[in-house]
Amino acid sequence: QVQLVESGGGLAQPGGSLRLSCAASGFTFTRYVMGWFRQAPGKERQFVAGISWSGGGTLYADAVKGRFTISRDNAKNTVSLQMNSLNSEDTAVYYCTKSRSRLSSLATEYDYWGQGTQVTVSS
Repeated sequence: QVQLVESGGGLAQPGGSLRLSCAASGFTFTRYVMGWFRQAPGKERQFVAGISWSGGGTLYADAVKGRFTISRDNAKNTVSLQMNSLNSEDTAVYYCTKSRSRLSSLATEYDYWGQGTQVTVSS
């Protein structure tokens, strides 16, 4: 069965960095687009970043463009999110997700989700 397990969340200071990782299993990782979404308290889940099966194509939300970098290691079945220049608006639970097929910012295009990892940005 498909499993997505996130790690790397925690507390960061404004301007700081964190790196999230997601270990995937139960499907042929190299065939699928992967993504990261986040959800802050009282807000809808929002797209953060996505990456094509090869890693050659990426897509970012405007709010994180230039600060976050998504990458994948197909040999290790992992996808990562490097987050720099963090601010309080980045505080949320971050979810790793597997796409049904294409690279998209729509949550409906993704069919499996991890349990989430908390990221808190505070001084």
